[in-house]
Amino acid sequence: MQSGEQITAALPNASKLELRGGRVAIPSATAKLRIMEILAPLGVPDAIAQEVATHLVDASLSGVESHGIVRVLQYAAQYRAGHIIAYATPVFRITATGALEVDGHGAIGIPAMRLAFDEGCRLATQNGIAAVAIRNAGHTGRHGYFADLAAQKGCLTILTGGGKREQWRQVAPHGGIKAMLPTNPWCVGIPGGEQGPNILDFATSKIAGGWIHAARSAGALLPEGCVIDRFGNPTRDPEDYFNGGAILPAGGHKGFAMALMAELIGEAMLGPVTVECNWLLICIDTARFRPDGQLQTAAEAILAELRNCPPAPGFAAVEIPGERERNHHQAASELIHVPEETWDQIVALAAQSATPLADEASGKTS
Repeated sequence: MQSGEQITAALPNASKLELRGGRVAIPSATAKLRIMEILAPLGVPDAIAQEVATHLVDASLSGVESHGIVRVLQYAAQYRAGHIIAYATPVFRITATGALEVDGHGAIGIPAMRLAFDEGCRLATQNGIAAVAIRNAGHTGRHGYFADLAAQKGCLTILTGGGKREQWRQVAPHGGIKAMLPTNPWCVGIPGGEQGPNILDFATSKIAGGWIHAARSAGALLPEGCVIDRFGNPTRDPEDYFNGGAILPAGGHKGFAMALMAELIGEAMLGPVTVECNWLLICIDTARFRPDGQLQTAAEAILAELRNCPPAPGFAAVEIPGERERNHHQAASELIHVPEETWDQIVALAAQSATPLADEASGKTS
């Protein structure tokens, strides 16, 4: 642990990890600078490095640790291995068959996904609906971030993706013990009630692959019932997953079915996958159906009723998808509570930079 950092005694977010060590509280500006110090010497253009760093910091502040600043360790390894290209930028285009697509040109997928949501919502506002394919891109970040912004513009968005299972064998099919499919996420965002949009954003596996990387990085245990070892036995040790194990599908046969549909959309319909997944984004202008704030009024009536449901034993209240992340971000006060081991790895990697950036945030707080 770096001098000046203090370990926090309490877990400030609803992490899925059971840590063996503690956490350090890092100002978001400091985390962003460290990420940019890691990406800069790898040849990543400043604008892309800033966008990726901002995105990862936002995910951590939102309590989505699996897609937060820990991901920079994975991205750096992928850049060094040539899995993703540092200098490329995404392009939006209309194909010869009239399909809309974003080509990520083999680079990190966060800018490509942002471009797809921007163009999809723009065209949905003009035409009522738009469908955009996203291809040839690396990891695309936390999809709920993009869906939230789109919902604020009045767009309902539906996103799913899959493909290249021969390289990304992570999840066992229902009834099997061998990893066969990627985690093949789904994300749906809709303008919500008075507290903002409602966002569904989940992997079709019981746990996202990012949580397993985060657990390995932090020396932590995984939740019960999410992962099996190579013999099909339940395990909480992330190393068992990396040694031939598998993640279980969420909801058994239902999660498997959703993963399979995403795989068919991503590869059978959209074609061969070059980097990670192929994605299909559908954007719908909700104002075509409920204009003049009627959707928000109706949504709030539904959401208020659900929030007022008596909580079950062990729960403080019923939480609404999308509101939890937004509330966590607000309560974080620009501090990211990072597993100590993970932060030490990020700092060590940033220290390898030949041109360290000035630390305007200076220091760390508890």
